[in-house]
Amino acid sequence: MSPSTLSRRDLMKWGAAAATLGTPLPYAFAQSALPKGPITLVVPFSAGGATDVVSRLVAQKLSERIAHSVVVENVAGGGGAIGAAKVAKAAADGSTLLMGTVATHAINPLSTPPSPYDAQRDFTPVSLVATVPNVLLVSSSVKAQNVRELIALIKAQPGKFNYGSSGVGTPPHLSGELFKSMAGVDIGHVPYKGGGPAMTDLVGGHIPILFDVLTGAASHIRAGAVRALAVTTSKRSPSFPDIPTLAEAGLPGYETYTWNAVFGPAKLPRPLVDLLSRELQAVVAQPEVQAKLKDLSATPVGSTPEVLDALVKSELDKWGAVIKSIGGLKRE
Repeated sequence: MSPSTLSRRDLMKWGAAAATLGTPLPYAFAQSALPKGPITLVVPFSAGGATDVVSRLVAQKLSERIAHSVVVENVAGGGGAIGAAKVAKAAADGSTLLMGTVATHAINPLSTPPSPYDAQRDFTPVSLVATVPNVLLVSSSVKAQNVRELIALIKAQPGKFNYGSSGVGTPPHLSGELFKSMAGVDIGHVPYKGGGPAMTDLVGGHIPILFDVLTGAASHIRAGAVRALAVTTSKRSPSFPDIPTLAEAGLPGYETYTWNAVFGPAKLPRPLVDLLSRELQAVVAQPEVQAKLKDLSATPVGSTPEVLDALVKSELDKWGAVIKSIGGLKRE
């Protein structure tokens, strides 16, 4: 299974090169290009999660830069599909934006027929904000100390091992399926209703292996409650520089990650798109924002609309192949 050809390194390089920094836009200029009322940034998940935390930080800093109210609205449900569909149907005037993810713009449209929206046709890409690695974890009862040893252990006892994830169709689940395919191992999937319950069972030794978002797993790794064998990105996480990537630990070419990015409805006016993209890039470049994102084990990016558009296309191609290889996804 080949990974995306658009690497995380490319995203960071292009995003940094595209960023235009400086002081906030003059009030009059910003007001002339933006909608008359407040901008609503829809978060398609519940409050308190990683996407919500990132969104509130970005909304606050963007509001300060453009001298215009930006408020967060949580519209949870359908693995992100309900909130995304709301934005897809909103007026193309900049009053409603979406903090999208790999779930809203790749996994859901590919696995929930019929999808309530088209991930490309129904949205205007604005800017990629950050990427977050997934991580391969094992319980303390598993003897394998690295990825190669884990693969050998699973192959020596086919059918004995299972891995957990935060649910069917989530990025950690599909990261596990890509691992299964590329490593050529016989390993079952145990879906949970969220990363929290899955982590509880890993710590308790009820499951031997877990793929999780690094943001949620970080405190457990630091506490020594679980053992991290590898992150799923092409480069090591700055938050955990001692944890190797899956690619360097035994599966060359392996790469997956979760991301947050801002989208508008289709046909958002180009001058407005350019303004918002430029300001979002500047927000992500602020030291305070960079520090907060890194605390969340996220990698700040910031990008042009074109880079985000290319990312969505590459993610649809990659995850479409993975989902097809496992016979599709059936959500509970």
